[in-house]
Amino acid sequence: MQAKTSSHNLFILGLRSFVFFIFQVTTLFIFAPLVLLSFPFPYSIRYSFASAWAKLVIKGLNVICHLDFQVIGKENIKGNGIIFCKHQSAWETFALQIIFPEQCWVLKKELLWIPLFGWALALTQPIAIDRSKKTKSFRQIIEQGTQRLKSGRWVVIFPEGTRTAPGEKKKYMIGGALLAEKSGYPVIPVAHNAGEFWRKNAFIKYPGTIQVRIGEMIDSKSISPRELNQKTENWIEGQMEEIQNKTF
Repeated sequence: MQAKTSSHNLFILGLRSFVFFIFQVTTLFIFAPLVLLSFPFPYSIRYSFASAWAKLVIKGLNVICHLDFQVIGKENIKGNGIIFCKHQSAWETFALQIIFPEQCWVLKKELLWIPLFGWALALTQPIAIDRSKKTKSFRQIIEQGTQRLKSGRWVVIFPEGTRTAPGEKKKYMIGGALLAEKSGYPVIPVAHNAGEFWRKNAFIKYPGTIQVRIGEMIDSKSISPRELNQKTENWIEGQMEEIQNKTF
């Protein structure tokens, strides 16, 4: 009986995930052309179309797959700065656009080569780096990141550089901390357990409530880049120990 119940549950999860996939792709084919067609208009208009799709995806995920999220620490969001976020899933790339005001992302340049999606993504002015060229990437993050910050945007950085599975961590790279030092803007750490529900390279989306925790902004003017990086890492990983492997 348990095997049958498990198989039935898996079928339902697969069906919901399939419906969500169709929803996500269909809405992409609606919003990506809107972003491309808005090219002659101000950046804020292009961004509004892109973020509207992200918000719709998160809404669809809640309705179709019964996957919601809860944020603790939203009162710590003030002005603008550099977001250091744990990277476990594709989920946070959508959800951060709901949680934070206008932003840009540090990402691998290969994403811009994806037809339609990548072309639209390029118009949101991300900081697209070649991860194989670290020195050039750091320089690009500092130069372009400072420009984006001065324009009033947040800069989203995944300091581990790639997605990690729940319970795992990778070395926190120094690029974001160098940007904080050179630009003088603060860092705000973000931890979440989205990987337990929307796993890396997995089709199934599990129901539940993703926990998001936002820390206090860290002043970059009175601390070295390495100390800033370590302080941020300690906070994020400490929060991860508290929220991982919980059922809500």
